[in-house]
Amino acid sequence: MFLKKCSEYSILAIIPLAVWNIVVNILLYFPNGDNTYAASNQLTNYVWFFQGICFGGIMMIIIATVLLLVDFYKCCTSCCSGKKRYYVHFPKLGSMIFAALGMLFSAYTLIISALGIAQGPYCRTTDGWMYPFANTAGGYLSDSSTWSQCLEPNYVVQWNLILFSIQIVLSALQVIICFCKTIFDLRDIFCGTHRILTQPDNL
Repeated sequence: MFLKKCSEYSILAIIPLAVWNIVVNILLYFPNGDNTYAASNQLTNYVWFFQGICFGGIMMIIIATVLLLVDFYKCCTSCCSGKKRYYVHFPKLGSMIFAALGMLFSAYTLIISALGIAQGPYCRTTDGWMYPFANTAGGYLSDSSTWSQCLEPNYVVQWNLILFSIQIVLSALQVIICFCKTIFDLRDIFCGTHRILTQPDNL
């Protein structure tokens, strides 16, 4: 019961995680606070997948809201002046579906962010604008001396690495929360009971 309650209340954590995902994704468009690179489309292509804004952000806020409504909503009639109340125990199938969708959306954000790190930034080198680390399979991460190949934007390697890494952590937490929620709901579907309880006017 304790773990079940934790899985339900942990859904609340998805909302701030989603907000931070949106903020981090927006920062990726402005290396070192400069908006000229976004205007001239001189950013890594994985920034334009909107993984943090749409999938790890807005969609996760919607899913968290739906899950909270499904788990904690109680339907009461007002026409009887409070004499009769209907407490509805909603089936967990809908909750499980939304939790699974949340897991997919956050996993998408995680994967795109990881690919962004593996590819490296799009930057100006002595040979022009290119992806200088695209063929290193992420090997440039362990050799910081090669980062100086990127002449512009300044510190773009560190900028992308830090922000994409933050997105990975945020999305991983969302995946874990949604996975636990899916498992507990699946268990309730097969092992629990769902019913509608009616409290009569006169006991």
